[in-house]
Amino acid sequence: MSFTQSRVIRWRLRFRENAGYPSTTAGPERPANVGNTRECSVTANPTILEMRSITKEFPGVKALSEVSIEVKAGEIHAICGENGAGKSTLMKVLSGVYPYGTYSGDIIYQGQEMRFKDIRSSEHAGIVIIHQELALIPELSITENIFLGNEPGRGGIIDWQVAKTEAIGLLARVGLSDDPDTQIKNIGVGKQQLVEIAKALNKSVKLLILDEPTAALNEADSQHLLDLIRGLKGKGVSSIMISHKLNEIEAVADSITIIRDGKTIETIDVVANGVNEDRIIQGMVGRVLENRFPEHESTVGEVFFEVRNWTVQHPLTTERLVVKNSSFTVRRGEVVGFAGLMGAGRTELAMSIFGRSYGTYLSGRVFKDGKEIQLRNVSEAIDHGIAYVSEDRKSLGLNLLDDIKRSIVSAKLSKISKGSVVDKVAEHTVAERFRTSLRIKTPTVDEGVNKLSGGNQQKVVLAKWMFTDPDLLILDEPTRGIDVGAKTEIYGIIRDLAAQGKGIIMISSELPELLGVSDRIYTIFEGTITADLPSAEADPETLMKNMTSKRAVSR
Repeated sequence: MSFTQSRVIRWRLRFRENAGYPSTTAGPERPANVGNTRECSVTANPTILEMRSITKEFPGVKALSEVSIEVKAGEIHAICGENGAGKSTLMKVLSGVYPYGTYSGDIIYQGQEMRFKDIRSSEHAGIVIIHQELALIPELSITENIFLGNEPGRGGIIDWQVAKTEAIGLLARVGLSDDPDTQIKNIGVGKQQLVEIAKALNKSVKLLILDEPTAALNEADSQHLLDLIRGLKGKGVSSIMISHKLNEIEAVADSITIIRDGKTIETIDVVANGVNEDRIIQGMVGRVLENRFPEHESTVGEVFFEVRNWTVQHPLTTERLVVKNSSFTVRRGEVVGFAGLMGAGRTELAMSIFGRSYGTYLSGRVFKDGKEIQLRNVSEAIDHGIAYVSEDRKSLGLNLLDDIKRSIVSAKLSKISKGSVVDKVAEHTVAERFRTSLRIKTPTVDEGVNKLSGGNQQKVVLAKWMFTDPDLLILDEPTRGIDVGAKTEIYGIIRDLAAQGKGIIMISSELPELLGVSDRIYTIFEGTITADLPSAEADPETLMKNMTSKRAVSR
């Protein structure tokens, strides 16, 4: 045996001990209370998970077809693919959301075949999933959320003092110093993600699954979360990370498995083979994307929409102004970007203009085609040809209990109604037209929107507001949480709408996106517009300076 081989074997044995495996070569001990298991062979290779030939079908749809994945102990393993590729479905199979018997194929975890009957049985084995929509109860405290369903106590009596003490320790492990009695609704999304990880640590997690963990986070919170995942790796916790932020995947992943159309395409060893975003994208979409942003020649017309001196008060804190004396214009055929850090007031500005949907209006005037208009409620905004696509499509953009066709026509039922009765034929015809033109992936418009992938749900929201035939379309984070292929399609839709003479306001936290799609960009800081820049003359550094300054740096 060579010196190198001997060193590798010693390293593997130490790694297994640090990760909680027994030091013998007989394989890991069988976890208790995890449902039916069947022993299988174990090799010296430190593999914590194998999913073999997983196939999952829904009525009329094969979501997964013979998908296989292998995760090494202590690694960060990324899963990439377009929306609807099957990534989340695969993780729901692994975590017991889709129990054994509802799919075919094998799950081998720590050397044993696992047959999880529900999510609790997978958690008992040390597998914890954190979904994109966080499973926290806003009205409960941090402590109550961490121990929900797993409260310490005896004889049916919860010992809250013990829970609070343990919560403080768990929060310290994830770098959170907030009072554990704080209600979840009073902390930001970034901190809520950390609470979810603290909750997972309380369950003695060995394999942590994170579904789009940074989708709703700003850059600083995203970096903190990624650093935490790296730190957990150093303590022997394996992670599976689903994300559409390819720069983050490239930075933290040890291996990347690419899934396309419900099938495994390849697994890339990042360390051995190297990887870049273009390489990942090619695997995801099956082709090289020459240009992520559509080439276009802007035909910008006259100013048709103007906001003057708009000022809005926070809905709860009366002394706080969320929008301060802001003014801007939009021309026909123009895509106007709004750049700002999280909390800068971009969404508050957009929602307050759209029928005063946020905060308390204090002052300001709105003009369309040179005439002052009143936008005192959402109905008036729609009647004046204004539409707003919310950043939160699941809570504010869609009713997840509705089907696709009803969702598409919901913002202006009067267009397909006679005497307050909806014309069902017209409803179906309209929905089919948008399904085809926007390439919404669904077998039928009678499907529930909750069954669609994130990118296709976003297309339904776009269709809903396009159906109102707006003159001004406000898009708030229109590509959040969707894959690069769907993003490119939505960029194309935006440019097509602009070519039809529509005015577009686009709010985005991704500066390359704003620079690639917009004709002009406003920056906003603490509720105040600080700059108005032609995108051709802007760059990320200039935008960031204007996004972080109380006075205008460039105008």
